[in-house]
Amino acid sequence: MSTWTLAQRAHKMNPSVIREILKVTEKPGIISFAGGLPSPKTFPIEAFAQASERVLREDGAAALQYAASEGFAPLRELVAKSLPWDVDPAQVLITTGSQQGLDLVAKVLIDVGSRVLVETPTYLGALQAFAPMEPVVVSVHSDEQGVDLDHLAQQMGTGSDAARFLYVLPNFQNPTGRSMSEARRAALVERASALGLPLMEDNPYGDLWFDTPPPAPLTARNPEGCIYLGSFSKVLAPGLRLGYLVAPKSIFPKLLQAKQAADLHSPGYNQRMVVALMQNGFLDGHVPTIRSLYKSQCQAMLAALALEMAGLGVEWNAPDGGMFLWVRLPEGMDAVELLPKAVDKGVAFVPGAAFYAEQADPRTLRLCFVTASVAQIQTGIAALAQAIRALQAA
Repeated sequence: MSTWTLAQRAHKMNPSVIREILKVTEKPGIISFAGGLPSPKTFPIEAFAQASERVLREDGAAALQYAASEGFAPLRELVAKSLPWDVDPAQVLITTGSQQGLDLVAKVLIDVGSRVLVETPTYLGALQAFAPMEPVVVSVHSDEQGVDLDHLAQQMGTGSDAARFLYVLPNFQNPTGRSMSEARRAALVERASALGLPLMEDNPYGDLWFDTPPPAPLTARNPEGCIYLGSFSKVLAPGLRLGYLVAPKSIFPKLLQAKQAADLHSPGYNQRMVVALMQNGFLDGHVPTIRSLYKSQCQAMLAALALEMAGLGVEWNAPDGGMFLWVRLPEGMDAVELLPKAVDKGVAFVPGAAFYAEQADPRTLRLCFVTASVAQIQTGIAALAQAIRALQAA
């Protein structure tokens, strides 16, 4: 009988808390604010049908064949042109979702025991991507403006223990929805450069602003000191599994080699469909419709919170874009304990503790406002308030 021996790194792999919670939300009647899914109302199905027909008619054989690991050249060129700094298409690597970008950077930059810095809190999927490489993940204090620069310097480490990079989401961050101010971005890039600290800038939500575009990316200010991750999941559809990274030429070859080993290349058929949409300017008209929808849903959730949470001692933020907002329960409450009571009332969320690399705040939780209707938001927030009252009375 065969004996399967797990690698040590396999013991570092854990199921996604969010994926486990999503199983609960499959129960009939549950209103879910838990998932990080874009609204399916935003998926341009008819435009995809037309793009698919065009790709198969004009370039079908190549679309269905193996292809270059770097990605489809016209897509790399369009990505380079779309970014607000001078980008050589040769520095653009098409990835199978931006999640793969996290995995590739981890493989190339992290050794066992390497120090990696993250915001407080941070994206759970990044912690999962880094974990198999067995780093020491260190949290940097963060406020509503972004990373605390003094604490960043304290957490940097020295010599062989110096941090390999800081992972940061400046725009409408997952999980908090916060955005880094212009002043903090400029100061962060300056301080990181002085420390010799590379930055990994993850920007899947940057196009989802409500009224005003966010400030310039960190990478635009110091391209040689940053790796930039982008995605088509939030502006087109996550089922495409297409993202990209932009990296300095000094490190790009190793990221490309990691990509080749991982999956040879991202789907050429999907890449050509995105090119067909981008070439005709489709995104220029499509993305504003997503912004409008998400803004209205965010406003509905903020209004419902103000109405239903009055007098409960609950705090929340008001994001300027993205898909999430961040809630803090009253002193002494635990979001993990609240969740089953909320599900009993017909609503689900993600407890915030999962998003902390260390020293989690048990009072926090994440709400996604983009997949529920306005009526469901109103009903769900009312149910959440009832669950909070029930836990307070227990």
